[in-house]
Amino acid sequence: MRTTRRLRAASVVVLVLVSASCGTDDNGAERGSTPTSQSPSTSKSGVTETPGSDAPTTSGTTITTATSEFGDVLWGPDRQVVYIWEKEPSGTAECYDDCAVAWPPVLTTGDPVAAGAVNAELLGTTTRRDGSMQVTYNGHPLYYYAHEGPGEVKCHDISTHGGLWWVITPAGERAE
Repeated sequence: MRTTRRLRAASVVVLVLVSASCGTDDNGAERGSTPTSQSPSTSKSGVTETPGSDAPTTSGTTITTATSEFGDVLWGPDRQVVYIWEKEPSGTAECYDDCAVAWPPVLTTGDPVAAGAVNAELLGTTTRRDGSMQVTYNGHPLYYYAHEGPGEVKCHDISTHGGLWWVITPAGERAE
């Protein structure tokens, strides 16, 4: 009986933690916006299908721009907005373990590809501890927020894991 109660209590705690997100502001209103342009169809893995070919070709992850409530900002594949973290002033990734679960890195298997108003000269990569390549922009590693769907911007100017997270403009700066 006690075990059942403990399991129920633990389940409630897990449910509350999972459903909590940075999608509300201080007044409880949901943050979010929908981009007005479409992202390319490249998958997060960087693999795209070539018409008339049986085998996929490997290319870099495409980063593009779209309008949000914070102006034009960068988006990754699948219309997912990308973020930078104030705790990473250089190109070295510092978000690992539980941080990387909540904020998955934008990975690529080749040189990242610029689309829209993205400045190709600001795109780059950094090598993560596991050897994977993470996309950078203006020297900042890029991340998704794990609990956002396509077209959503819930976590701009939100503090988690010891620092603020920001969407990034085509100029390579945090959005205001």
